[in-house]
Amino acid sequence: MHIDPAVLERTIAIVGGIIVAIVSAKALKDDWTTPGLDNNVFKLMLGLLCIGAVVAVLAGAGVLGNFPKAA
Repeated sequence: MHIDPAVLERTIAIVGGIIVAIVSAKALKDDWTTPGLDNNVFKLMLGLLCIGAVVAVLAGAGVLGNFPKAA
């Protein structure tokens, strides 16, 4: 059985992106009510991590990055 490296890479990106998105969204939800400047920076970092994970899932699924060739 031959496994195409591109399919394997996309599968790992999708599964990893889903796991990271779920964990970071749960951590952001649990940490949402904490006060303090350092906690606000932490919340911002968690939000960016979640957005990046969603972008990784979309790129792995082939939704992002398929641009037509220039003329």
